[in-house]
Amino acid sequence: MVKANIANAITFVRIVCSIALLFCAAFSLPFYVLYVICGLTDMIDGFAARKMNAVSDFGAKLDTIADFVFAVTCMVKLFPVLAIPRWLYGWIAGIVLIKAINVVSGFAIQRRFVALHTVMNKVTGALLFIWPLTLSVIDLRYSAAAVCAAATFAAVQEGHFIRTKRET
Repeated sequence: MVKANIANAITFVRIVCSIALLFCAAFSLPFYVLYVICGLTDMIDGFAARKMNAVSDFGAKLDTIADFVFAVTCMVKLFPVLAIPRWLYGWIAGIVLIKAINVVSGFAIQRRFVALHTVMNKVTGALLFIWPLTLSVIDLRYSAAAVCAAATFAAVQEGHFIRTKRET
Protein backbone atom coordinates (compact mmCIF):
# COMPACT_ATOMS: atom_id res chain seq x y z
CA MET A 1 0.00 0.00 0.00
CA VAL A 2 2.86 2.38 0.80
CA LYS A 3 4.37 1.74 -2.63
CA ALA A 4 1.16 2.85 -4.37
CA ASN A 5 0.98 5.90 -2.14
CA ILE A 6 4.49 7.00 -3.18
CA ALA A 7 3.64 6.96 -6.89
CA ASN A 8 0.28 8.63 -6.25
CA ALA A 9 1.96 11.23 -4.00
CA ILE A 10 4.30 12.10 -6.86
CA THR A 11 1.26 12.55 -9.12
CA PHE A 12 -0.44 14.67 -6.47
CA VAL A 13 2.64 16.94 -6.37
CA ARG A 14 2.01 17.61 -10.08
CA ILE A 15 -1.56 18.69 -9.32
CA VAL A 16 -0.41 21.02 -6.51
CA CYS A 17 2.40 22.52 -8.61
CA SER A 18 0.01 22.95 -11.55
CA ILE A 19 -2.37 24.94 -9.39
CA ALA A 20 0.54 26.97 -8.00
CA LEU A 21 1.44 27.90 -11.60
CA LEU A 22 -1.75 29.95 -11.70
CA PHE A 23 -0.15 32.36 -9.22
CA CYS A 24 3.08 32.87 -11.20
CA ALA A 25 3.69 35.22 -14.08
CA ALA A 26 4.04 33.30 -17.34
CA PHE A 27 7.68 32.70 -18.33
CA SER A 28 8.99 33.94 -14.96
CA LEU A 29 11.59 31.98 -12.99
CA PRO A 30 9.00 30.62 -10.50
CA PHE A 31 6.81 29.62 -13.44
CA TYR A 32 9.67 27.69 -15.07
CA VAL A 33 10.67 26.00 -11.78
CA LEU A 34 7.11 24.78 -11.13
CA TYR A 35 6.67 23.89 -14.78
CA VAL A 36 9.78 21.69 -14.77
CA ILE A 37 8.71 20.06 -11.48
CA CYS A 38 5.37 19.22 -13.11
CA GLY A 39 7.16 17.68 -16.08
CA LEU A 40 9.53 15.67 -13.91
CA THR A 41 6.72 14.32 -11.74
CA ASP A 42 4.86 13.33 -14.89
CA MET A 43 7.89 11.34 -16.02
CA ILE A 44 8.62 9.62 -12.72
CA ASP A 45 5.20 8.79 -11.27
CA GLY A 46 4.46 6.01 -13.74
CA PHE A 47 8.06 4.81 -13.64
CA ALA A 48 7.91 4.65 -9.83
CA ALA A 49 4.60 2.77 -9.91
CA ARG A 50 5.97 0.21 -12.36
CA LYS A 51 9.30 -0.14 -10.55
CA MET A 52 7.54 -0.69 -7.19
CA ASN A 53 4.96 -2.99 -8.77
CA ALA A 54 2.28 -0.57 -7.60
CA VAL A 55 0.43 0.15 -10.85
CA SER A 56 -3.27 0.68 -10.19
CA ASP A 57 -6.41 1.88 -11.94
CA PHE A 58 -6.67 4.66 -9.38
CA GLY A 59 -3.09 5.75 -10.12
CA ALA A 60 -3.73 5.75 -13.86
CA LYS A 61 -6.88 7.85 -13.39
CA LEU A 62 -5.09 10.21 -11.00
CA ASP A 63 -2.31 10.60 -13.60
CA THR A 64 -4.90 11.48 -16.25
CA ILE A 65 -6.49 14.04 -13.91
CA ALA A 66 -3.06 15.52 -13.12
CA ASP A 67 -2.25 15.74 -16.83
CA PHE A 68 -5.56 17.51 -17.45
CA VAL A 69 -5.03 20.00 -14.58
CA PHE A 70 -1.50 20.73 -15.80
CA ALA A 71 -2.62 21.18 -19.43
CA VAL A 72 -5.54 23.46 -18.54
CA THR A 73 -3.38 25.53 -16.20
CA CYS A 74 -0.76 25.96 -18.92
CA MET A 75 -3.41 27.04 -21.42
CA VAL A 76 -4.82 29.55 -18.93
CA LYS A 77 -1.36 30.99 -18.29
CA LEU A 78 0.17 30.85 -21.76
CA PHE A 79 -2.61 31.46 -24.27
CA PRO A 80 -3.29 35.06 -23.14
CA VAL A 81 0.38 36.04 -23.51
CA LEU A 82 1.05 34.36 -26.85
CA ALA A 83 0.05 35.58 -30.31
CA ILE A 84 -1.77 32.41 -31.33
CA PRO A 85 -3.19 32.41 -34.88
CA ARG A 86 -6.87 31.56 -35.37
CA TRP A 87 -6.11 28.46 -37.40
CA LEU A 88 -4.23 27.08 -34.41
CA TYR A 89 -7.21 27.63 -32.11
CA GLY A 90 -9.32 25.75 -34.65
CA TRP A 91 -6.87 22.86 -34.76
CA ILE A 92 -6.76 22.68 -30.96
CA ALA A 93 -10.56 22.71 -30.83
CA GLY A 94 -10.59 19.82 -33.31
CA ILE A 95 -8.23 17.81 -31.11
CA VAL A 96 -10.36 18.53 -28.05
CA LEU A 97 -13.45 17.38 -29.98
CA ILE A 98 -11.75 14.10 -30.96
CA LYS A 99 -10.65 13.54 -27.35
CA ALA A 100 -14.21 14.26 -26.12
CA ILE A 101 -15.60 11.74 -28.62
CA ASN A 102 -13.04 9.24 -27.32
CA VAL A 103 -14.26 9.73 -23.75
CA VAL A 104 -17.88 9.25 -24.78
CA SER A 105 -16.94 6.23 -26.91
CA GLY A 106 -15.07 4.67 -24.02
CA PHE A 107 -18.13 4.95 -21.81
CA ALA A 108 -20.50 3.75 -24.52
CA ILE A 109 -18.41 0.82 -25.73
CA GLN A 110 -16.49 -0.29 -22.65
CA ARG A 111 -18.82 1.02 -19.92
CA ARG A 112 -15.93 2.70 -18.14
CA PHE A 113 -13.61 5.66 -18.29
CA VAL A 114 -10.84 4.76 -20.74
CA ALA A 115 -7.51 6.58 -20.58
CA LEU A 116 -4.97 4.94 -22.84
CA HIS A 117 -1.30 5.65 -22.29
CA THR A 118 -0.21 4.94 -25.86
CA VAL A 119 3.26 5.66 -27.16
CA MET A 120 1.84 8.49 -29.29
CA ASN A 121 0.08 9.99 -26.26
CA LYS A 122 3.43 9.92 -24.45
CA VAL A 123 5.20 11.49 -27.44
CA THR A 124 2.53 14.18 -27.57
CA GLY A 125 2.91 14.79 -23.85
CA ALA A 126 6.67 15.18 -24.24
CA LEU A 127 6.23 17.59 -27.16
CA LEU A 128 3.64 19.58 -25.23
CA PHE A 129 5.99 19.77 -22.28
CA ILE A 130 8.98 21.06 -24.22
CA TRP A 131 6.91 23.40 -26.43
CA PRO A 132 6.88 26.42 -24.06
CA LEU A 133 10.59 25.91 -23.45
CA THR A 134 11.29 26.28 -27.18
CA LEU A 135 9.28 29.43 -27.87
CA SER A 136 12.32 31.69 -27.67
CA VAL A 137 14.11 29.76 -30.45
CA ILE A 138 11.38 28.23 -32.65
CA ASP A 139 8.53 30.24 -34.15
CA LEU A 140 5.25 29.43 -32.41
CA ARG A 141 3.49 28.58 -35.67
CA TYR A 142 5.97 25.82 -36.52
CA SER A 143 6.42 24.38 -33.06
CA ALA A 144 2.68 24.39 -32.39
CA ALA A 145 1.96 22.75 -35.75
CA ALA A 146 4.35 19.91 -34.86
CA VAL A 147 2.70 19.42 -31.47
CA CYS A 148 -0.79 19.57 -32.97
CA ALA A 149 0.11 17.06 -35.68
CA ALA A 150 1.33 14.59 -33.06
CA ALA A 151 -1.70 15.28 -30.85
CA THR A 152 -4.11 14.75 -33.74
CA PHE A 153 -2.52 11.43 -34.65
CA ALA A 154 -2.50 10.35 -30.98
CA ALA A 155 -6.16 11.29 -30.50
CA VAL A 156 -7.29 9.46 -33.65
CA GLN A 157 -5.18 6.42 -32.73
CA GLU A 158 -6.59 6.43 -29.19
CA GLY A 159 -10.12 6.54 -30.58
CA HIS A 160 -9.36 3.58 -32.83
CA PHE A 161 -7.94 1.60 -29.90
CA ILE A 162 -10.97 2.42 -27.75
CA ARG A 163 -13.44 1.38 -30.44
CA THR A 164 -11.58 -1.86 -31.16
CA LYS A 165 -11.13 -2.51 -27.40
CA ARG A 166 -7.38 -2.66 -27.82
CA GLU A 167 -5.42 -1.95 -24.64
CA THR A 168 -1.91 -0.55 -24.76
